[in-house]
Amino acid sequence: MEGNKRYLGLLIAGMSLGTAWAIRGQFGHEQGAAWAGSIGALSVILIAKRTDWYNKAISVTLAAALGWGIGGIMSYGRVVGFGRGIDFGNVYYGLLMLFIIGGLHGFLGGGLFGLALADSPIKRVKWHLLIVEMVIGALITYFFLIEEWGWLMTPPRSELWAACLGMAFALAWHMTRNQYDAPLRVALFGCLGGGFGFGFGNFLQVMGSVSEIHFNFWNVMEYSIGFFGGVGMAYGTFTSSWDVAIDQPKRSGLLFPLLMLVLVIPFIVWDQSFGSERVEGIYKNIAGDNFLTTSRVVQVVALVLLFMMSAVWIKRFYWDKAAENLTYSYGDIRAFFIGHWGLYIAFSFLITGAFMSGYRIEQYLYVVNILIITGLLGKIKLGFADRGVNLGRWAVAILVVLIFMALITLIAINSHGELNGMNRRFE
Repeated sequence: MEGNKRYLGLLIAGMSLGTAWAIRGQFGHEQGAAWAGSIGALSVILIAKRTDWYNKAISVTLAAALGWGIGGIMSYGRVVGFGRGIDFGNVYYGLLMLFIIGGLHGFLGGGLFGLALADSPIKRVKWHLLIVEMVIGALITYFFLIEEWGWLMTPPRSELWAACLGMAFALAWHMTRNQYDAPLRVALFGCLGGGFGFGFGNFLQVMGSVSEIHFNFWNVMEYSIGFFGGVGMAYGTFTSSWDVAIDQPKRSGLLFPLLMLVLVIPFIVWDQSFGSERVEGIYKNIAGDNFLTTSRVVQVVALVLLFMMSAVWIKRFYWDKAAENLTYSYGDIRAFFIGHWGLYIAFSFLITGAFMSGYRIEQYLYVVNILIITGLLGKIKLGFADRGVNLGRWAVAILVVLIFMALITLIAINSHGELNGMNRRFE
């Protein structure tokens, strides 16, 4: 029975981050990934049902959002094209590079999420030192890999994957030398899940294109990295030992992480996604002669929803709390999870026009997912098992994934000829 609950809990976490990452496909870049990462983190906290985690949920969620969001600087459009090729070398290279890109997303997101969970008055995370180390790691690694040695993954696109790799090295070293074993385990399994999910998702996207089924298979690839990344992050969390969080957040210290989550990140998403040119281009094909008016209404409605929801959360989590030491309940975090995710879905419906046209059927699956997940959340509570950090087993798991990638590469190249969007890294 306990095993079944664990599988269900991992499924919920995977579906949460998977759906959020699929929504992120409409918005992209760092801000879209950060919003998706926050939803994945909230799902893990709610599945755990640890009352000592509710009080720190906002700061933990922001840490996860920033970790998953950092990877948004990486370019992967051409790498996806490598996976659409017809020879083993280029396709396998593409899947491996997507494994690295997805793995970096998961390592940074899972690592910062885990560190925020482990942060306590007894053993404070030195965030200022960690930030400096990660910045220096990014600069040094990028300089040597790209500028000095010319190890280009996706020319002529941005090679900022090397900067993310440097940040991951610095984060790993910080966790190792300070004996943050639990956060390191979360980072490692987030890396394994995110990496596998991106490579496997590219394979699913290719197979979907070959099938000629009318569906957004790019979205399937995005769902895959989120799903397996969420499973990995959750698995690392529930197979680690965590001290009881005895501190209560100060009211004065909550405002910054809360504003970042409910106002700053959503506003950047709105600013970067709901520009007139893009919105008009979408609604010109949906609203006909009234597309200009409809476009303006959509822009305003999205912004109003953003400010309304921000006001709701600031009032509930900040203004209505008179005490200096803040306390939150499962109901508070559950409401925030549903509302914060609901706004992301609303943004997706508005930017695609799915509320007035059925041409993007995957949009309605987001609603199905959130209904299923919110229905199951109250029925699941997972225990924790301390399995420590076993790098040997993790390395074996990586090897198994690489072999699996080779097998699906063989399947892919023997299933089709040249596809639209195919790229070659090697001639």
